[in-house]
Amino acid sequence: MSDRIANAKLRGKIMTADEAAEFVNHGDKVGISGFTGAGYPKVLPGAIAEKAKAAHAKGDEFMIDLFTGASTADDCDGTLAEADAIRFRTPYQSDPILRSKINDGTTYYADYHLSESGMYVSEGFFGQMNVAIVEAVRITEEGHIVPSSSIGNNVEYLDEAEKIIIEVNSWQSENLEGMADVYRVGKLPNRKPIPITDPGQRIGTTYIDIDVDKVVAVVETNHPDRNAPFKPVDDVSKKIAANFLDFLEGEVRAGRLSYDKYIMQSGVGNVPNAVMSGLLDSKFENIKAYTEVIQDGMVDLIDSGKMTVASATSFSLSPEYANKMNAEASKYAKTIILRPQQVSNHPEVVRRIGLIATNGMVECDIYGNVNSTNVMGSRMMNGVGGSADFTRNAHISSFITQSEAKGGDISAIVPFVSHVDHTEQDVKVIITEYGYADLRGLAPRQRARKIIELSHPDYRPILEDYYDRALHYAKENKVMQTPHLLEEALSFHQRFVSTGSMKK
Repeated sequence: MSDRIANAKLRGKIMTADEAAEFVNHGDKVGISGFTGAGYPKVLPGAIAEKAKAAHAKGDEFMIDLFTGASTADDCDGTLAEADAIRFRTPYQSDPILRSKINDGTTYYADYHLSESGMYVSEGFFGQMNVAIVEAVRITEEGHIVPSSSIGNNVEYLDEAEKIIIEVNSWQSENLEGMADVYRVGKLPNRKPIPITDPGQRIGTTYIDIDVDKVVAVVETNHPDRNAPFKPVDDVSKKIAANFLDFLEGEVRAGRLSYDKYIMQSGVGNVPNAVMSGLLDSKFENIKAYTEVIQDGMVDLIDSGKMTVASATSFSLSPEYANKMNAEASKYAKTIILRPQQVSNHPEVVRRIGLIATNGMVECDIYGNVNSTNVMGSRMMNGVGGSADFTRNAHISSFITQSEAKGGDISAIVPFVSHVDHTEQDVKVIITEYGYADLRGLAPRQRARKIIELSHPDYRPILEDYYDRALHYAKENKVMQTPHLLEEALSFHQRFVSTGSMKK
């Protein structure tokens, strides 16, 4: 490990996780590395959780405000949440224990767009950042940090924090060095344009330079990222992927896309990963990605030669593919670029590049509004993440989903969404296993029938009945733009809450 800590001053600050946790106090604002289960600190969260438990046993308070890049893992978010050590959390999470604490009111949660969360820290929106805890592949002779498998908001936390704790993880391959492209966006006002016009451009450094004097502890670890395996591609996912490819083929026929000019963004999850698998057998070549995560399907596209470059802020790989990335990091560094999320998700760059965005959702309504976050309107699932960064600014914004959930008791298409994350103005294409609805150039009443056709057959008659009666009411009352029956607009959700199913 001494080879990985090349700075003599910082070698003198090596200590245990329990010792380093003493620098974290009740009420601190703590910014940590980590994004979709990659690159998060592996041992400090557990040590902080034990400190919280000890304080609570004495009747003392101990909770921190926790800032990340996105979701982490059970041994970070989950461990801290279980210890009731998180007072406030932002910007994105996916841990079931933390989710329960958010929904039962133990933890405050602010669901911010990922492209903005680092900027809010830099601008002092949350107050002074007390501690930054960041995982590194190694520390250079100059004291620079070489990021591990994610970058996220690391730059902002390291710049703004009063104290820095570095976890140097020997599990992470040293060959990840060179993959990072660290560029500081700068503070407001009058920022300079981010000089990216192609996903493959490098504009920064392969390390994060820090104020070495702020480092209070260095902790050595040897722990893997905790990424979950993707589910096998089932028939429904294959149909969704085929429908997405049909949409892309339509864009080629219309002259808006060519087989060698596809630039993609893909959200996290099994269905988006299945879509990328579908691209392997497609006519598309020279695919480029400007996105926030590298998933298994994207690695397969790179291996096949179909994808020539992938720019992101993090990996989101299965354990098998994470080990593969570690073993072959030097090879993948030729095609993969990891950037700070304020760059990877920046609306300016997304709009300029002209990519096609693909994200998942909880539900959409018959007019194209999308809910990505709240089940039944109030129960937080994970968060909006970076989906809105890409949805509003992409050349084409698509959402993909299975038509039903919970064994058929929940329809992904409803009369009106119970929570709005993406408005009808931003949503261009909806895709399920029953086809796709291209909403571009259509008024709300023209969209409704197309979207209803994507619903599960069990729900299609109910949706058609609702829309027909809403249309009749609208004609009688001369309110034709977006017909609704207000007393029934959330009837699907009310029925589920009352009976456990949206079905009549």
